[in-house]
Amino acid sequence: MCDSLVALAPSTARGVTLFAKNSDRPPGEVQDIEWSPSRTEASTRVTHITVDGLDTPTVRAVISRPRWCWGAEHGVNEAGVAIGNHSIYTTLDPRPFPPALIGMDLVRLGLERAVTASNAVEVMTGLLERHGQGGTGHDVALIGKERPYWSSFLVADPVEAWMLETSGSNWEVARVDRVASMSNRTSIPAFDAAHRHPGQPVERLIDPRLRASRAVLADRPVTFEALAAHLRSHDSCVEPGWSVCMHVGTDEVTTASMIAEMPIDRPPTAWMLTGSPCENDYSAYAF
Repeated sequence: MCDSLVALAPSTARGVTLFAKNSDRPPGEVQDIEWSPSRTEASTRVTHITVDGLDTPTVRAVISRPRWCWGAEHGVNEAGVAIGNHSIYTTLDPRPFPPALIGMDLVRLGLERAVTASNAVEVMTGLLERHGQGGTGHDVALIGKERPYWSSFLVADPVEAWMLETSGSNWEVARVDRVASMSNRTSIPAFDAAHRHPGQPVERLIDPRLRASRAVLADRPVTFEALAAHLRSHDSCVEPGWSVCMHVGTDEVTTASMIAEMPIDRPPTAWMLTGSPCENDYSAYAF
């Protein structure tokens, strides 16, 4: 589970793009906040496979990475591109698919290989079409079983943002008009109509969080403080614990959080933490 929000510069109090995300994962899973330095390599070993042909220098980024995998839940790079992912379920069952890219790999590959949001979408969809998705998105040693899923992504830079949703190698993208929020369901209208899993309890577990995020974004101008308060909030749920700051027993909790500020005329800054945002403070990571 995850929740992401973006407010482009014209909608914010300080006139800079703001990007926010909570990462909800199994309790006990450790995430590390890491700098991914610029490097050049002929191939990259991601979580389940090796990706070849990436021989240009990577873009420096700060990421939040579950320790068991190569990919990242969210991050921002020195060009001011921010990306976060969310697990989604569609009419296509992910369990039979062989190991390939997972959503967290695509987050990190987009951050390391793109200097604009639209460039990141091109990188991610190109790799998705080339390699496909597949394999567990959770630590088998921790939860005792493989748990594959498809992913959606919110991708932003100082001037534009995109929503990207996937089902296997199929994908759909929509440009953001000023503000957007995403959670663990298909949201792009045409993609939702074609791919939403009919058994997913979106009305109870997901839509209340989306409504809360949209209410924050509707209160203009959007502020850093409002986003931080929202990521710490517990009032966005119908079922106990299924809030934006998640506390669902032994199933899902918020294990990392980020708010990124991406100005046009200077480097970005990311405020990041691991654990629950209601219990921990953000630290600044400046480029």
